[in-house]
Amino acid sequence: MHKIGLVGPQQSIQRVLTVSNEFEHEIQFIPFPYEDAQEVKEIVKEHQNQVDGWFFSGPVPYIMAKKVLSHNANYVYTPYTGSSLYKCLLQMAYYQKQVVQGISIDMIQSENVEESLLELEIPIENIYVRQFDENYNRDELIQFHLQLWKQGKTKGVLTSLYAVYQTLRQEGVPVYRIFMTKMEIRQALKIIVEKVKSSYFKDTQIGVEIIEIDQFDRIAEKSKTHYYLKHMELKIQQTLLPFVEQIDGSLIENGNGRYQIFSSRGAIEREIEMLRSTVQQISLDVGAPVAVGIGFGETGYSAEMNARMAVQHAKAKGDCGIVAIDDSGLIIESIGQEEELAYSYRSDNKEMVEKLKKANISTKTYKKIEALVQRMGWSGFTTADLASHLSMTVRNAQRIIGGLCEAGLAECIGEEQSSTRGRPGKIYKLRN
Repeated sequence: MHKIGLVGPQQSIQRVLTVSNEFEHEIQFIPFPYEDAQEVKEIVKEHQNQVDGWFFSGPVPYIMAKKVLSHNANYVYTPYTGSSLYKCLLQMAYYQKQVVQGISIDMIQSENVEESLLELEIPIENIYVRQFDENYNRDELIQFHLQLWKQGKTKGVLTSLYAVYQTLRQEGVPVYRIFMTKMEIRQALKIIVEKVKSSYFKDTQIGVEIIEIDQFDRIAEKSKTHYYLKHMELKIQQTLLPFVEQIDGSLIENGNGRYQIFSSRGAIEREIEMLRSTVQQISLDVGAPVAVGIGFGETGYSAEMNARMAVQHAKAKGDCGIVAIDDSGLIIESIGQEEELAYSYRSDNKEMVEKLKKANISTKTYKKIEALVQRMGWSGFTTADLASHLSMTVRNAQRIIGGLCEAGLAECIGEEQSSTRGRPGKIYKLRN
């Protein structure tokens, strides 16, 4: 039975559960309620191995969970649409017997409140909007609403946070929760159910791992006897076998410090941590870096080709490590770790590809920078930032950014003064 975790305030989860009864019986919905949205990260971390997908009751819990969700996680959330906002305004007008002039609203930064209000095409004066990010301070938001109400500037509050709603109600403030409608819930549930079902078939794809000991030829040359090398190879196999058994895989020794393991995608992805510790042990035993390339595909051939490409990519990084490539062209570096970076080496944007060609920059490099900027949440970055995170020289980063600026794919938006003497560093951003 497929399991989907429901994350949101208790009241929101109850609304979702009433709609979830319409769906197939082979889907089990597991509630994970919270009092404060700051709890979401810990909920996801603790239970992500127990569910096949996540349903977040709105953009607030989703934004909280985004940084701890794995790259291949199945999830969906219900965005705050105009209908959710209009419902609150109608409730306010009904209970206060007038179209309210003076409202304070809080909303996560990703949502466009002004656009929804403009679509009403009716004059709503004295609207105070406070937008926040995942590091919000609940007490500050409460005081924002409370002070405006006490000063007589507002006659009602619309909030997207359950904790704020509860506190303001206790203070006697006319407050209304921005809620998802049943139609929005139903649509989101359809999406997550389909995602979970399709991921089941994705799990059964073929997975190939190529493990390659760097500069094994030198190790062989330094071996005092032929038997010393044989003993080392036997020790490597002995280290690999528990992992191979755990993923129900098949181990092939190709010689010269190179090994191949065949299994399923699902089994490999579930045991990434065990693979990492196994590879670290081999590296310690042989005294050399070990590169791992993982390939996924519909056929054994495509999975193996992706694994070969991935291991070459891992070796080119310098620190080796684990790199995975799937049949959609997605490259995943540092898979399963906090610094995980997922990007594609393909693009169907012909205009962008042409610009990159003229700038002599590969699509893969651009996509990698784009993924890094998104993961770090940078509104601007320097070439030194890129160099440190992408293990390249500052000069190379300057060349790449210079080419992107000439191609119109990046722009300089300011400067920062370094603590040492010298010219200020330029701050850049990618252009959409």
